[in-house]
Amino acid sequence: MDKWSTACPGWQAKILAGEGLVPDLPLFKEEAARALRIFDRLRVPDVVGQPLMKDAGADWFRDIVAALFGSFDPDANRRMIQEFFLLIPKKNGKSSYSAALMLVAMIVNRRPNAEFLLVAPTKEIANIAFKQAWNTVKADDELAKLFHPQYHQRTITHRRTGAQLQIKAADTDTITGSKSAGILIDETHVFAKRSNAADVFVEIRGSLAARPDGFLIQVTTQSKDPPAGVFKAELSRARKVRDGKMILPILPILYELPDEDADDNGWKDEAMWPLVNPNLGRSVDETFLKNQLIAAEEDGPEALALFASQHLNVEIGLRFKTDGWVGATYWPDAADKSITLDSLIERCDVAVVGVDGGGLDDLLGFCVIGRCKATRDWLAWCRAWAQDDVLERRKEIVPRLRDFEKEKTLTICSNPTQDIEELIAIIRRLDEAGILADKWAIGLDQVGIPTMVDALAGIGVEGDRIAAIAQGFRLNGAILGAERKLKDGTFWHDGSDLMSWCIGNVKIELRGSAVMMTKQAAGKAKIDPVIALLNAVQLMSRNPTSAAVVDVMAMIA
Repeated sequence: MDKWSTACPGWQAKILAGEGLVPDLPLFKEEAARALRIFDRLRVPDVVGQPLMKDAGADWFRDIVAALFGSFDPDANRRMIQEFFLLIPKKNGKSSYSAALMLVAMIVNRRPNAEFLLVAPTKEIANIAFKQAWNTVKADDELAKLFHPQYHQRTITHRRTGAQLQIKAADTDTITGSKSAGILIDETHVFAKRSNAADVFVEIRGSLAARPDGFLIQVTTQSKDPPAGVFKAELSRARKVRDGKMILPILPILYELPDEDADDNGWKDEAMWPLVNPNLGRSVDETFLKNQLIAAEEDGPEALALFASQHLNVEIGLRFKTDGWVGATYWPDAADKSITLDSLIERCDVAVVGVDGGGLDDLLGFCVIGRCKATRDWLAWCRAWAQDDVLERRKEIVPRLRDFEKEKTLTICSNPTQDIEELIAIIRRLDEAGILADKWAIGLDQVGIPTMVDALAGIGVEGDRIAAIAQGFRLNGAILGAERKLKDGTFWHDGSDLMSWCIGNVKIELRGSAVMMTKQAAGKAKIDPVIALLNAVQLMSRNPTSAAVVDVMAMIA
């Protein structure tokens, strides 16, 4: 299998040089050549003149066709590379090429009555995929005789072999029991919004279990939001294989710029555009991209982020939220993965805690900020809890919540008091370690959480050790103070994906000369852990002293 390694060392240099991203592989040449001959004679159905694929500038995709079919060992009836992951900006002909690829699969197929699936995330996309595939057939008289369509079932059947291509909208009921020899998934990034996406992918891969000759290919653009759920998992796996960090029979072809070239708006450089748009000058019009960029810059950061993600495969992140909190710009550079609860207790002389949220469809945000004994820098460690109600009430964010659960920064509670019990246990540990502030140690919303106040009293944290933190515009000082410390490098955090998501959700409203972060402005995207962090910032800004220090001073006196 070493000969079939799909890692692409030095991919950064390759993409900047405009070179192909498919590595050299010991392909079965006759299989590859046969597939390419068929692919080349297919026509592009939605282009004026319906040119042949070989004349339509599809050379970059021909490498993928050769790799897919050339990795099939006809003697062993086994495909050496079973999975392909193509990340490509929109308008690069992926719909036409994908439909053509599945038709090639049906023609070269050796398995009697083989099933092939083209899985789309929605019914509308599935209808488009079917029309694209059938219009490719109709563009060639010989193919039109060879294939038979069943429009109501979105199915195309090979008249001689009985092989079928079915175009389906993704649903576990329609995928369950499938025994497909080849599956193409269109727009994986859209699956991130489906709470059952992981189940769908399990069923899809399960259909290949008894098909060593089978294949799975995913074709997708970058997500319009920060990657989440099944798309985040699939993209991460593809990147690890590409970078040689994981060995799997997956061929990743990722048209994305290296981070250092995409950061600081480097993607706006027009010289970068053809590097991630292999069909630039053909199905992708450069003048159109220029005009879209101008319009996006006029419309604001959200439009700019959408343009960059869809047309240049730039991954959406915190730096695109320039209409949000200024501190978001500096948040990524302040990450320090070495910060854990244990290390914070060891390194700090005092700590305070901020808490926010806790409704049945909210997160309960929790943040510990410690002051480093050596540098006096602030170190933040954040966590969150969610009642299981949120899984039903906020289904659109369930994939993200599951990601954070895997990260172990979010706990989905199995009983109503689990969040309070675990939170109190952490506070008790801070107090027993002697670093919890002697005064104003716990910052809560003025409305407070009665159950928590009672629980804190149960461990002896009460009275002036609990502070009611005024919200709204009164958090202005904490907002401005935190962003300044993030910029000057004296505020560090544990670098969790949970907090990156919450920070990215923050929206700022101006009220006179003050700024506000409001849950209403953030909508369904949660910011409770950010408010918890600001509550803790408010307390740490008072320059607290730990209870242990106070005890020592009392003894000396």
